[in-house]
Amino acid sequence: MPHNEYELLASQNAAPVKMWTHGVPVEPEARQQLLNTAKMPFIFKHLAVMPDVHLGKGSTIGSVIPTKGAIIPAAVGVDIGCGMIAVRTSLLAGDLPDNLNGLRSAIEQAVPHGRTNTRSRRDKGAWETPPEEVSAHWGQLAPRFKRLTDKYPQLLKTNNHQHLGTLGTGNHFIEVCLDEQQRVWVMLHSGSRGVGNAIGNVFITLAQQDMQQHIANLPDRNLAYFQEGSRHYDDYIEAVEWAQDFARQNREVMMSRVLAALSRIVSKPFMTQQEAVNCHHNYVQKEHHFGEEVLVTRKGAVSAQKGQMGIIPGSMGAKSFIVRGLGNEESFCSCSHGAGRTMSRTAAKKRFTVADHIRATAHVECRKDSEVIDEIPMAYKDIDAVMAAQASLVEVVHTLRQVVCVKG
Repeated sequence: MPHNEYELLASQNAAPVKMWTHGVPVEPEARQQLLNTAKMPFIFKHLAVMPDVHLGKGSTIGSVIPTKGAIIPAAVGVDIGCGMIAVRTSLLAGDLPDNLNGLRSAIEQAVPHGRTNTRSRRDKGAWETPPEEVSAHWGQLAPRFKRLTDKYPQLLKTNNHQHLGTLGTGNHFIEVCLDEQQRVWVMLHSGSRGVGNAIGNVFITLAQQDMQQHIANLPDRNLAYFQEGSRHYDDYIEAVEWAQDFARQNREVMMSRVLAALSRIVSKPFMTQQEAVNCHHNYVQKEHHFGEEVLVTRKGAVSAQKGQMGIIPGSMGAKSFIVRGLGNEESFCSCSHGAGRTMSRTAAKKRFTVADHIRATAHVECRKDSEVIDEIPMAYKDIDAVMAAQASLVEVVHTLRQVVCVKG
C-alpha cells in the first residue's frame, strides 16, 4: 500500500484521522471539526476522510465515522438516506431529440421538485394527490411508520406520503447523461425529504436533552450521542433504517417516472440495464471491520466494498463517475460522494452572477436563473483531483457527462 495514500492527522486524546485528500484543498475549520469528532471516546480505530471533505453541522461532510456502543444523530444528519441511483439505457446520444428542452419539461412535469415557501399555497415540491405507484410504495412503508409515530406523534405532521417520489431542493437533481460510448444514462440524487429531516431533527434534539448534564464537556453540542442500550438509541436506529428505506424507494419511484417521461419524448423503444446501484451516501449501518461488528456512519461517503458499484457525481457542469469499490479496509471500504463544496451557498451567491452560471453550464439543458447560482460548478472542488486522491478506494467504470439537468 503506498505510504502517501492518505495523510494522517493526529492529536492528543483523539483517534487518528486518515485523510484521502492528496492534492485537494481542505479548509482549516474542517480539520478542526474532524479532530473534534475524533475525540469522542467511542470512535473505533480511526476516522476515514474522503477527498470531498468540507465543513458540516457537528461532523464534517465527507467523513466515515465508525463507532462502538454509541451513535451521533447529527453525524448522520437530517437528509437521512440521501444518495444516488443511476440506470443505463439502450439509447444512444443520436436517439435524443436535437433540442432537449422538451425532455427537461417532460421530466419536470413527471416529478415534483423545488419548494413553495409561502405557507398558504400548496407546496409545488409535494404531491397534491399522490399517483397510484407512489401510494403502492407508501403501503410498504406505512406499517413501520405507524410504529414510529405511535412513539413520536410529532412525526405525523410531516410531508411523508406526499413527498415520496419527489426531488426536493439544493443539490438534489435529475440528469440525463452520456457515457464514453455515447450511451444514454439517467441519474438522480435525493433522500428522505421532509419526513427524514423531521426524524433527524427530533433525535438530534433528544440526544442534546439526554446529555444535558454533560453537553458542556463535548467539543461541539452537535456531537451529542445516544449510548447503546438506551431507549432512544434503539428508537433512533429503527427510525433511521425506516428513513433510509423511504429514501431508497423515493429514488426508485422517481427513476421509473423519469424513464416513462423519456420514453414519451424518444420515439424509439428502449431497455434499461440496471448497471449501477441505488446507493446511500448519508446513512448508518452495522458492518464488520477489523474483525469486529461496528456501526459505520457515512456522512457524505459511499460504501465501496470490493466489487460494489457506486456513483460519484460532479457538479452540474462537470462529469460524474460510475465506480467499482476496491474494498480498501483502511477507509472502512468507502469513497467520496461527490466533488464536495469549496464555498457555502451564500458565498457562491455573492461571488457569482447568472452570466457566470450560463457560461459554466453552456453544454447542459438546465435552469439558468439566479435561484440556482449556489449550485454553480465553481462552488465545487475539481472532480478530477477528487478522483485522483481516491485512486486506492475505487476504480472508474464509466465517465458520464450530463446533457439535461433538473434542479429543485
